[in-house]
Amino acid sequence: MEYNIEGGIKVHSVIHANEGVPCDVQFTSAATNDSFMLAPSHYSHNEIVALDRAYINYAKFEELTDRGVVYVTKMKKNLSYEVLVDCMHQNPQGLMEYREQVVVFRKDGINHIARIITYVDIKKNGKPKLISLLTNDFDMPPETIVAIYRRRWQIESLFKQIKQNFPLRYFYGESANAIKIQIIKSITLSKVMI
Repeated sequence: MEYNIEGGIKVHSVIHANEGVPCDVQFTSAATNDSFMLAPSHYSHNEIVALDRAYINYAKFEELTDRGVVYVTKMKKNLSYEVLVDCMHQNPQGLMEYREQVVVFRKDGINHIARIITYVDIKKNGKPKLISLLTNDFDMPPETIVAIYRRRWQIESLFKQIKQNFPLRYFYGESANAIKIQIIKSITLSKVMI
């Protein structure tokens, strides 16, 4: 008798930008919402957290702000907010470099004030694309906020490297623990090979 077991697993990771090594790896089913990883109590005052846009949660953003933790994330397209301040920065040719907005998100009794930085990102094919980032930091220059978000791609690069060098098409065991061990071994080997 042959069994075909299908399912999905998500690997969530925290990487300290100055180390480039995963320090917290969590496994969930593919259906689990990513925002569970955004636990404000895990972060300390003056830390900076760069997040995927799947982590948008105003209550947690407000808690991070209260704890003195800076977050930077990519905006989702369907967010509704009120613009309080709107300022455009142009280069000498008159083209937009950055657009800065101070906004307030209102949801479920929460009024979360944040800053949106929109910039033009030139893709590999040469086409420009507008990217909007959301942060609770009002002091850093837009270039710094963009640089912080770009560092978030360390995680994406790590997972891409694992998929290319250690394809996980087949698992040596069927238990959840066996699969987790195989994934952790792949992560460890990928860091050793660098």
